[in-house]
Amino acid sequence: MANSALEIVGLSLTLIGLIGAAASTGMPMWRVTAFIGENIIVFETRYEGLWMNCYRQANIRMQCKVYDSLLALTPDLQAARGLMCCAVALGGLGLLISLIGLQCTSCIRNNDRAKRVVLIIAGTMILMSCICVLIPVSWTGHAIITDFYNPLLLDAQRRELGEALYIGWVSAAFLFAGGCMFAFCNPRPEDTDSERYLYSKSSDYSVYPPQQLQPLQPQQLVMLPQPRPQPMLSRHPSTIYSYQSRYPSIHSAHSGMAYL
Repeated sequence: MANSALEIVGLSLTLIGLIGAAASTGMPMWRVTAFIGENIIVFETRYEGLWMNCYRQANIRMQCKVYDSLLALTPDLQAARGLMCCAVALGGLGLLISLIGLQCTSCIRNNDRAKRVVLIIAGTMILMSCICVLIPVSWTGHAIITDFYNPLLLDAQRRELGEALYIGWVSAAFLFAGGCMFAFCNPRPEDTDSERYLYSKSSDYSVYPPQQLQPLQPQQLVMLPQPRPQPMLSRHPSTIYSYQSRYPSIHSAHSGMAYL
């Protein structure tokens, strides 16, 4: 029962992390305009994301424009796109595979070891999805912080951390927790343990006293009769004949004729 509850918790955490990763991928709030030293009321905010740039005027209207060319993007932006797409794909596939290995599902019957292997594979894929989310989010955050404290840049060129980065970090934490629960927190099936350590206290049993060992007595040797060798038949004709044994009357007649 504990394993089933743990699997459901891991499934819920993975689902939340997957939704957050997908939302962070599509949101344009990765880089936000930083207003430094401005004494007037600002009516316009600029957002930069993985797929588009957006402008919001007076917190009412937002206009977005998709990037014109993929080759015109910076390498870090292209890498972030690919990694976030891989993260969503791995997380979704791992979530679907984990449904097969849950104890509450009947996709694999009477084979706890196969279910365990399926959950390990699903947990590994979810952990890989966590890494794919964590790399571009942390990379972009490091670049924003480095540029913010760069004295060579103007104040208008500085950016702040957007909401999509925070959602990405939280989603990576949820994916990490769900992947660990699937991969490491299910040491063995609960049915095996219950069958192995199940016993009845009311069972009838009797204790046998240990028997005393008696010394071994020498035994008499018994000679077994050896079988006599049997004559072997041969296919070749024999040149030794015994007329006396086989035809005694003929042999005596020949000997009488010799005396005559």
